[in-house]
Amino acid sequence: MTAARDRDETPGMTNPSGPLKGLKVLDLTRVLAGPTCTQMLGDLGAEVIKIERPEAGDDTRGFAPPFVPNTKESAYFVGVNRNKKSVTLDIASAEGQAIIHKLLGHCDILVENFKVGALAKYGLGWEQLRAQYPRLIYCSITGFGQTGPYAPRPGYDALIQAMGGVMSLTGEPNGTPQKVGIPVADLFAGLYGCIGILAALNHRNHTGEGQQIDIGMLDTHVAWLANQGMNYLATGENPARLGNQHPNIAPYQEFPTKDGYIILAVGNDPTFERFAKNFGCAHLLEDPRFATNPKRVENRDLVTATLTPVMQSKTTAEWIVALEALKIGCGPINTLKDVFNDPHVKAREMVIRMDHASGEQVEVIANPVKLSATPPDYRSPAPVLGQHTEEVLCGMLGISAAELAALREKKLA
Repeated sequence: MTAARDRDETPGMTNPSGPLKGLKVLDLTRVLAGPTCTQMLGDLGAEVIKIERPEAGDDTRGFAPPFVPNTKESAYFVGVNRNKKSVTLDIASAEGQAIIHKLLGHCDILVENFKVGALAKYGLGWEQLRAQYPRLIYCSITGFGQTGPYAPRPGYDALIQAMGGVMSLTGEPNGTPQKVGIPVADLFAGLYGCIGILAALNHRNHTGEGQQIDIGMLDTHVAWLANQGMNYLATGENPARLGNQHPNIAPYQEFPTKDGYIILAVGNDPTFERFAKNFGCAHLLEDPRFATNPKRVENRDLVTATLTPVMQSKTTAEWIVALEALKIGCGPINTLKDVFNDPHVKAREMVIRMDHASGEQVEVIANPVKLSATPPDYRSPAPVLGQHTEEVLCGMLGISAAELAALREKKLA
């Protein structure tokens, strides 16, 4: 684990660096899809101003336990809100909307994940802002996008996983459909949103024109059906649930070992030949049911039944040593404790420590993007609610202390 880079400035108030340095993002997102997008922008150097409801804040502040040790912050919130400034503001009020317009005068990008049409009620929809702020990049992340029959519906991760088909592909062959154990629909939507923003920035650099990015969680879910989606388009047949087996490669699955389980990933025929010749299975190479990958896929149950006793002859650790020596894909099935103790994960510095406003250090998962010249910039951990309200409203916008006090008295900030 590494600490956030040392700087002379006070923790949480450092100046951004990175490829997006100088860009300002108005963050009107909450929960996961939107915050994933804006955290990525913040990690790449953008200054992100997160607008939160007075007193309540982002819903995920209450998604606990667990809390980060010795703080009042949920682990969920802290995981996707670093490198952001928290400003409390009631955007449903006329005063709040006026302040949003002042902020837009300073910002390059607006990211929101309200229901379709919700921001238009406050005069903050794309069509209402585009003429006044022609350079604005406006990213909308919703469950079903801005158009289509489902556009008004709310979007939730499990709902999108179900409707997007991945649940029909996940689980044991004779079991029930299963969702993925992490909220992949939210995460992919946030990352696709970030990709769209980066493309829009490049367009603006050439033309001076802003634009709206319309991200629908269902769209992004369909997009990452990948080989299974193409398998359906090629055959017109719904792919079956295969548990941990691969639809197009065999053997590519988990096997029991003498003391646990292992993933064996035999990606091609030469690799299967090495496996068979080195582990007492050379005779299988003469069997047409094993000779080629298409035949092994066609006879996957036989392949599994034949190799299972072979794999049970060694421990997981013994198999990993033996298979890696032959450059045959394999790996243990790790718990999260195993993951975060893995020497490679540690060497890649995928956990960092940051100084939190509570006075404690918090551990967070690092950004996986490794840039040689402009690496991710860990300036500040997830903020406490309203931590930067005065800094942004008074320091950036010039609102007086008396005006801010009046807003707070009316619970508008």
